[in-house]
Amino acid sequence: MSDDYYPCRLYLVSPQKFTLGVFAPKLEAAFAGGDVGAFQLRLKEASDGEITEAVRVLMPLAAASGAAFILNDRVDLAAKLQCDGVHLGQDDMKVAEARGMLHEGAVIGVSCHDSGHLAMEAGEAGADYVAFGAFYHTTSKSPEKLARYGTPTPELLSWWQTYTTLPSVAIGGITPENCGPLVTAGTDFIAAITSVWKHPHGPGAAVKEFNAAIKEGLKARGAVAA
Repeated sequence: MSDDYYPCRLYLVSPQKFTLGVFAPKLEAAFAGGDVGAFQLRLKEASDGEITEAVRVLMPLAAASGAAFILNDRVDLAAKLQCDGVHLGQDDMKVAEARGMLHEGAVIGVSCHDSGHLAMEAGEAGADYVAFGAFYHTTSKSPEKLARYGTPTPELLSWWQTYTTLPSVAIGGITPENCGPLVTAGTDFIAAITSVWKHPHGPGAAVKEFNAAIKEGLKARGAVAA
């Protein structure tokens, strides 16, 4: 972990498909680029064996950097492999059921798209954080899903930050260039996928740029000294 620590942090999400031997050094380089609060392994179409092997290789890298290791969807494997937590979609397992399967202290996040109402429900059910998005155009979700879920605005993050204490994650097409308004609006985490793994100068450079942009956004928010 970097010595720089801010009240809004970077939340890395893996590509949906990758070659483990190629991706592991990229993740290590990303962590070397600066502070990262969490890493989510998101392998939607992988087998149990592939996910298990990815956790075995990647979770120690996250632990060494001080980042929480979150597994997408698979509560059963997160419990078995002792991941730091899980991230659930609206169509996945309910929070209470997941809580009963996971170890004490495990983190549970829930996707809430553009809905403060869904986020309130997630919080009441015991979620540890809620995720809003996609804020910008993204290739990580199909056009059909984007149309179904809607597009939130930074005002949703401001409203959430004003009236609740539950952390929020902003996700969807976010880059170092466009994350500023989301940080200033009050989100606790900036999630990034493509802008990190396909950065022309590598994931370490992307993380460094994100942390610099987050710091500037926090200055505008008054959360750190200018």
